Amino acid sequence: MLHSGFGQRVGRIALASAMIFAAGTAAEVRATPLTPFRYEEQAQRHCPGDKVVWLDFRKGVYYRRGQKLYGQGFDGSFVCLGEARDSLYRGSPLGLR
Repeated sequence: MLHSGFGQRVGRIALASAMIFAAGTAAEVRATPLTPFRYEEQAQRHCPGDKVVWLDFRKGVYYRRGQKLYGQGFDGSFVCLGEARDSLYRGSPLGLR
């Protein structure tokens, strides 16, 4: 009996330690906020040192200038390339001109 109570306490302490470690790790992760714009010029003013891409929210991909679907559709916005990448959106290899 003495050993089973001790084992339960050790298990609880291990579980609590794991939860604290996981919470501390999650708190350190920082995401770059994604700022969508209706017009390309607005996005370029927001990030003058970066390229602007068209982000299709429905498909979860972005298109660069020169691609067929750049600026097309109702489910997208212009955003900075760095913000799109940091938010884990992927670039579309399709439609290159």
